[in-house]
Amino acid sequence: MGKYFEDFEVGGEAVTAGRTITETDIVNFAGITGDWNEIHTNKELAERSHFRQRIAHGALVFSIATGLSVRLGQTAETVIAFYGVDRLRFVKPTFIGDTIMVRQKVQEKTERDAGSGIITMLNEVVNQREEVVAAYVAKVLLK
Repeated sequence: MGKYFEDFEVGGEAVTAGRTITETDIVNFAGITGDWNEIHTNKELAERSHFRQRIAHGALVFSIATGLSVRLGQTAETVIAFYGVDRLRFVKPTFIGDTIMVRQKVQEKTERDAGSGIITMLNEVVNQREEVVAAYVAKVLLK
């Protein structure tokens, strides 16, 4: 069982497990979304690009970060709804072979009614070098 609204504390922090981004992840994501932008899927073109290699889709990095956060179990059976995302930024590229994890910090708690409240968390997606590659504020409605 996860935490209830009242169990979270402003300033509380958590760190997820890591997950390595693979070429298969990128190809599968391109197939599911239809985003075949060549910076993700064309090795030759990517080698001539600003990044000098293929990069993961920003939306893929965000999606994996969401999954890593769920794996923490903090909201298992207590989540009512994913309420939204604010200030999503992709600040560094994520490459094939990079391992990412998510650092979370509770920024705010807002009581909705007697049975629910919104937790606002800063999420920083970091790579194996501790570089922030993406950051966003997520809101979750909890029991």
